[in-house]
Amino acid sequence: MASNTTLISTPASLSTLLDTITSLPTSSPSLFFDLEGISLSRTGSISIFQLLLHPSNHIYLIDIYLLASTAFQTPGSHGQTLKDILESPTISKVCFDVRNDSDALYAHFGIALQGIQDIQLMENASRSGPRASRRFLNGLFKCILNDAPISAQQKQSWRAVKDRGAELFAPDKGGDYRVFNARPLKEEILAYCVQDVRFLPLLRETYWGRLSVGWKGKVEDETKARVRDSQSVGYQPHGQQKALGPWL
Repeated sequence: MASNTTLISTPASLSTLLDTITSLPTSSPSLFFDLEGISLSRTGSISIFQLLLHPSNHIYLIDIYLLASTAFQTPGSHGQTLKDILESPTISKVCFDVRNDSDALYAHFGIALQGIQDIQLMENASRSGPRASRRFLNGLFKCILNDAPISAQQKQSWRAVKDRGAELFAPDKGGDYRVFNARPLKEEILAYCVQDVRFLPLLRETYWGRLSVGWKGKVEDETKARVRDSQSVGYQPHGQQKALGPWL
């Protein structure tokens, strides 16, 4: 595991992390996150919570499979839990496509996300040209390769790590999603999880900087709508409609 990555699998280590989080500045986003699991949604489960702290860019992999609800109920020395942080409207949390993450957190742990910024929506809103150019959403893979301000070598390395991880969990590549629940976690899976959050700060800076004040407001409103929809009874976590942009 990389030196800038820490695995959190005990309440004590989680409490220390929470103290670190509470000391971070709130004037700009400091928390970037993603989740991995088996069929990540209300019908599946959460295995790992990836959290990048900016600007140090240290990445913490919180083991939800082992800690379960303890991961969200354990307080730091100031009494604040991870659930408190995730539900705080004044602490910004940044992710890429919040929908299924929100669905899973709400369904399994009763966490109602607030203070969310969604990079996928920022990218879609930042496109120039006719309205039709925003018809389809891009995934993280395309955003990294097209827009991340990193070298071609870094993009190639990022893609190689993602491909090695996918070979272990993707059924169409001969993998099994249950690898996310195998302990100890394979190094390839740890590296895969790191890659999902590693460049989120750079993407957020890139897309947010392209938006006008009006579009920033639209992105904020649509992000809140995504969270509300993901918590509704009729939410479809794997529907084809999820590929469409919201501003058609």
